[in-house]
Amino acid sequence: MGIVWDERFEQAVRTKLPMLASEPRLRPDLSLRDFGLDSMKIMDLIVGLESAYGTEFPDEALTFEAFATPGRLWELVREHMVDAPGRRAGTK
Repeated sequence: MGIVWDERFEQAVRTKLPMLASEPRLRPDLSLRDFGLDSMKIMDLIVGLESAYGTEFPDEALTFEAFATPGRLWELVREHMVDAPGRRAGTK
């Protein structure tokens, strides 16, 4: 079973990287830098993901490695997204 993300994530990534149009599916191991993800687009993507998932990523989590592939980026989102008021996903 592979990594599964939702449509919000797929759209957020695709809107920042129009060169992905040639890829029918966003693959977990796809190099985002190879498709044009640069530091300015990373900042836009952070804002979009934080808004879409109602969260804020801590500065220490925002590394270039976190934005290397969709799979790594989805891990960051899942780790910090809120799934209930006052509670982060994966916490009890």
